[in-house]
Amino acid sequence: MEKTIDKVTKTDAEWRAQLSDLAFKVTRKHGTERAFTHDDFPKEPGVFTCVCCGAEVFDQAHKFDSGTGWPSFWKPADPDMVGESTDRSWLMTRTEVHCNRCAAHLGHVFPDGPQPTGLRYCINGVALEFKPKAG
Repeated sequence: MEKTIDKVTKTDAEWRAQLSDLAFKVTRKHGTERAFTHDDFPKEPGVFTCVCCGAEVFDQAHKFDSGTGWPSFWKPADPDMVGESTDRSWLMTRTEVHCNRCAAHLGHVFPDGPQPTGLRYCINGVALEFKPKAG
């Protein structure tokens, strides 16, 4: 049985009022932050949520250092919350990943990550917020 997701829909004006200029450009207009420009996230246990709607999209336990300059994960925290679509911008074909709750652009996924999945979810740091696990 497929999981029901409560969708979040807002106008561009509503998103602009909620997000920083860069977060709006990245998440709502499919932009990309420059590599190595986002502060790294804490190393303690926690989850990464979508900056737009708060959906849990990645877990600290699945994060790894890819050397690319963007936060990288080998799998989503909840596969139902992270969707994929084909991105043909920049004269290439890539797999875009987005939040299934609010359609925010998060980044891209590539087949050159570590085991056990072999995937590298290359995510814009500005699209995420870190929430430490309650201890």
